[in-house]
Amino acid sequence: MDRLGIDLQVLSPNPLTFFGGIPASDALNFAKISNDSMADLVTGHPNRLLGTAALPMQDPDAACIELERAVTELGLVAGYIGTDYGFALDDPCLDDFYQTVIDLDVPLFIHPAVNDGIRSYRDSRLTRFGLDLIVGYAYEETLAVAALILGGVFDRHPKLDLCVSHGGGAIAFLAERFNSMASFLNTESDFVSALRSLWYDSHLELGMAQDFVTSIVGQDRMVYGTNFGGWDSPNETSSFDQSLGVNAERLLRLPPKEEVVL
Repeated sequence: MDRLGIDLQVLSPNPLTFFGGIPASDALNFAKISNDSMADLVTGHPNRLLGTAALPMQDPDAACIELERAVTELGLVAGYIGTDYGFALDDPCLDDFYQTVIDLDVPLFIHPAVNDGIRSYRDSRLTRFGLDLIVGYAYEETLAVAALILGGVFDRHPKLDLCVSHGGGAIAFLAERFNSMASFLNTESDFVSALRSLWYDSHLELGMAQDFVTSIVGQDRMVYGTNFGGWDSPNETSSFDQSLGVNAERLLRLPPKEEVVL
């Protein structure tokens, strides 16, 4: 963090532990242990670290209760979920959960997982060349954003602050295709504009991809993301990365502070 000039880092659960397919009771037990451990870690470094909560989304009611505990009792600053729990992210069963996120006045972060806690990859083709982390993640992120927008989540919950990892997968590249499909189906859609209802982390390789996503969703909807310890850990921060601190302050409900990044 010091080397990259990061003043404050938000820690998230490992996506390998989202466990979208395990029994709800087991998922809840794990989330409680994970959140207690997260709180212990970040409270030891209050000026440098913040933590987000793992949630048992198989049971939306339990997820509401655990999110409230994580925020009000443990001091965690956001919820953190995967992309597949056996139902789409626009399923009405999640409406009370999204409202709980709003009522607690915290953001919700989404990161994909390509395992469900029971088996590894559903598609064995993803086991080669690191495709699980490149294609698999982008696939899940794209489906998630499509469900959230086309499924009317932001129509029902306009105050929801939701951030998707890796620039939303392939969603910016496909945005105009979504509009074309809406026209073909004789439905109204301005998918490109709707993309600006979400937030996105900028954890993309520098250059054309990052520039393109920013041109579609707007720089004011981007926050800086890292993967410390992972295969794509950053080696440096750019002036663009550094400029996103003010967005992180806004998304995380932080008091303004110079050079705060996510």
